[in-house]
Amino acid sequence: MALTPNFRARVVNQKTVWSAGAYDALSAKFIQAAGFDAVMTSGFGVSASFLGQPDAELYTMSENLSVVRNVTSSVTIPVIADIDTGYGNAINVMRTVREFEAAGVSAVILEDQVAPKRCPICVGGVEVIPMDEAVAKIQAAAAARRDPNMLIIARTDVVDEAAAIERGKAYVAAGADIIQPISKCFKSIEGLRAMRQGCGVPLSLQVLGWLERDLSPAEIESVAGMATFALVPLMTVAQALTENLKVLAQTKSSKGLPRPTMGHEPFIEFIGFGEVEEMQKKYLINR
Repeated sequence: MALTPNFRARVVNQKTVWSAGAYDALSAKFIQAAGFDAVMTSGFGVSASFLGQPDAELYTMSENLSVVRNVTSSVTIPVIADIDTGYGNAINVMRTVREFEAAGVSAVILEDQVAPKRCPICVGGVEVIPMDEAVAKIQAAAAARRDPNMLIIARTDVVDEAAAIERGKAYVAAGADIIQPISKCFKSIEGLRAMRQGCGVPLSLQVLGWLERDLSPAEIESVAGMATFALVPLMTVAQALTENLKVLAQTKSSKGLPRPTMGHEPFIEFIGFGEVEEMQKKYLINR
């Protein structure tokens, strides 16, 4: 979709944008249909769906970009792209930002891990690059974008609260629009409020772990310009497939599956067969 100042204004003015994590174009369409404000392409989900591999930056920039292009083409709500570490140094970050902006995203999330990254919710600890190097990457990202309405979300993966706030301040000064701490860093809403106040910009929160378990929507909205249920769509599908396919393999029958399946007619309507048929009638002269 085309970038608009409305999305940027809503986020930076902390009129919280709620989104969910997509792993492909189909999941993005379901997220839009559910009524979310935006969709985020989850690196965790893309790696699992596209490669069947864990989130360890195993896919390339161009592979991630191909998924994101399909997502932006399939929905009309803003798309937030997880661009991991930017796939290299500050110069690589500049190309990455330009490519994803050209693909139509409304925001990118850039993190300060050492490349290749590791998923902080799946491992005991991760390494981050020195703060001055991370600042330079944010500066390069800000310089590279052509449309100032595209948001740069700077994520810090440090787990010390004071260090996270220090980095957040530096990233905002470097050109980041909002800051994203990882869920492991803070342990209370008071800590998140301290980061929100210290950095002077709204936070981007991935609603995982204790944030998902302990915080109310109102508490999240008190600090966040953006809030994302990053893994609920992927884990929903994973659980449903696990249960239904196990029974299907055992019984060799689709009768009595533990999870209901979507009907054929509702699905073909959802995916747009009717629209394609109308275009075929209009433009395919000999059919």
